[in-house]
Amino acid sequence: MRKRTIFLKLGGSLITDKTETETARPRILGRLAAEIRVAIDENSDLQLVLGHGSGSFGHVAAARHGTRHGVHGRQQWLGFSEVSSAAARLNQLVVEAMHGAGVPIMSVRPSAIVQCEDGTITHIAPHAIKNALAAGLVPLVMGDVAFDQMRGGTIVSTEEVMTALAHHIRPDTLILAGETDGVYDSDGRVIPTLTLANLPRYRTALGGSRGTDVTGGMLSKVNSMLALSQALDSLPIRIISGLNEGVLTAVLATDTPLIGTLLTANT
Repeated sequence: MRKRTIFLKLGGSLITDKTETETARPRILGRLAAEIRVAIDENSDLQLVLGHGSGSFGHVAAARHGTRHGVHGRQQWLGFSEVSSAAARLNQLVVEAMHGAGVPIMSVRPSAIVQCEDGTITHIAPHAIKNALAAGLVPLVMGDVAFDQMRGGTIVSTEEVMTALAHHIRPDTLILAGETDGVYDSDGRVIPTLTLANLPRYRTALGGSRGTDVTGGMLSKVNSMLALSQALDSLPIRIISGLNEGVLTAVLATDTPLIGTLLTANT
């Protein structure tokens, strides 16, 4: 049986309080883990590559040290180490929540598998992810520090890591679960579909992010996801809310959910 491959990102704003330093949301995280377990149990053709943002853990430390823009000198490398440790603390909380729900999770640190040049991932080693999927596990990636040939060090977002992986492990869809029901227009209504053609109409409505985020806000995410969709034969990408109980299980169960905002390069 051909497996249906879904890349799923749990946003940092969803699983942490981004307005409070290193503050997780354990109830939300536990419920999401339980919903993922239900989706896996009820859909034998489903395989997941899971990712999570850094939220109030890695982003706060990264902003304090300017890690995204480069790492040079002893103090900045100490900051690089601090960001790595902060990201790892949240990652461990996600792993524990998934294990607690019975999800066969396996964490793979992007800092160990990516190579960057001037802030862009130029190489990713997908073997651990592929092997985990073949073994029936759920590989977990994250926003993380990374070594960079020009900058010394930098930050890679979860979306950037998943984008790099998607060229080696072609997903059937990518889901971004955050706090909002989708992408909102200027009147606060969910935009059902965003494409390269209609994006200019909504550009001014797409602001930044709530709290500290060194990897960009909603407009940055929409632009990068539409570029990924275009590069991968109009890969469907969906932005949903993870705050509403049952939504994640429903979205994972079907190829064409009528939930959230669909991003696609198709016009």
